[in-house]
Amino acid sequence: MAKSFTSLLLLNSPLSPPSSFSQSLHHLQAKTFPQSQSYFGVGTRTKPISASMVEAQPPVRKEDIIIVGAGIAGLATAVSLHRLGVGSLVLEQAESLRTGGTSLTLFKNGWGVLDAMGVGNDLRSQFLEIQGMVVKSEDGRELRSFRFKDEDESQEVRAVERRILLETLANQLPTDSIQFSSKLAKIERIETGETLLELEDGTRLSGKIVIGCDGIRSPVAKWMGFSEPRYVGHCAFRGLGFFPERMPYEPKVNYIYGRGLRAGYVPVSPTKVYWFICFNSPSPGPKITDPSVLKKQARELVRNWPSELLNIIDLTPDDTIIRTPLVDRWLWPAISPPASSGGVVLVGDAWHPMTPNLGQGACCALEDAVVLAKKLSDALRLGPESVEGALRLYGSERWPRIFPLTIRANLVGSLLQWDNPVVCSVRNNVIVPKLVRLGPLLEHTNFEFEPL
Repeated sequence: MAKSFTSLLLLNSPLSPPSSFSQSLHHLQAKTFPQSQSYFGVGTRTKPISASMVEAQPPVRKEDIIIVGAGIAGLATAVSLHRLGVGSLVLEQAESLRTGGTSLTLFKNGWGVLDAMGVGNDLRSQFLEIQGMVVKSEDGRELRSFRFKDEDESQEVRAVERRILLETLANQLPTDSIQFSSKLAKIERIETGETLLELEDGTRLSGKIVIGCDGIRSPVAKWMGFSEPRYVGHCAFRGLGFFPERMPYEPKVNYIYGRGLRAGYVPVSPTKVYWFICFNSPSPGPKITDPSVLKKQARELVRNWPSELLNIIDLTPDDTIIRTPLVDRWLWPAISPPASSGGVVLVGDAWHPMTPNLGQGACCALEDAVVLAKKLSDALRLGPESVEGALRLYGSERWPRIFPLTIRANLVGSLLQWDNPVVCSVRNNVIVPKLVRLGPLLEHTNFEFEPL
């Protein structure tokens, strides 16, 4: 039999050389790890003593699994691995969790993964279940309404605050699993086959496995040969309205369609309402961070629209309003690089950024995390030659799911951003009221995976 790949599951002890991996595998098979055991990410993290400290160059700290990025994809991957008894080190360039921003919508596929991670019920207790959706024209006329349970009894939809989701996931990890102020400056493959990461502060780390979860502008993806995400022709304002007493809206997604412009709002909790405005723009435009300017621009776009939307915008705290260009990346077969290269692999937006028109960006990142973690955990039991194959299998399994969703999200957005008055009239008077069926539009939320 091939030599056990226990080496990928052990921290370098400060008393042992990095190449020593003679621990027994029975702890992993039993999935029970006492705190005194030195399995990385499960017990206390320790730093190896390195003879190279006397050299001018900083010593290389050896890690087995390094996750770059502590966003949704990175933390979900770390938690999934941890549930399977596999530790990891998460590098985050910010000084703390990036808890700014608004909220995101999770459908039943996302909730299934969160349940597998053991955090689903904790999050459910904090956010309203959305019962259905209402579509209106810009003059406030109702075009169509749906109930999610009528289309699919198992459907579950909730808008979740990004901040609370990240904090909940981070709290599932052992102390010191996340290393902040760790911005990646350089990445290279070294002679041992491991991947060397150099941070901006000069810290150097090598990892047997590196998982890029570093978002839309991923340096890891760029190193692997991926193109920059493509601007799709529209931008979005987003915010989180706060009602000190209680918000007055039913738990429904409310969409409003105009010409080259659409908006929506959805209750998140008894006191918070997420809203967005999506508008056509030939270019992404300058980056604006002044919240008063952002709020003024957003309000100006919909100044003659239903008053409830304007009211929600007015009640939006400055630190929750953002403006972003919408981008995606189409993973064309035989053209785009694979999801993995050697021991480096991508997860979430770093691999497949998509527009938010189907509400599947975060859901797909969660799916990626649980699929990768299971394949990686299984491979670690077999031997080093199994790991790269498992990473390739992850990519080939996820691609048929990700590629069509990315295209569909793009097309839906393009159709909803029509600005031709005749076409918009047909949409509002024929397509939405008479032809659209919600059931087929939600089929993509069906997702099955091996339990953790």
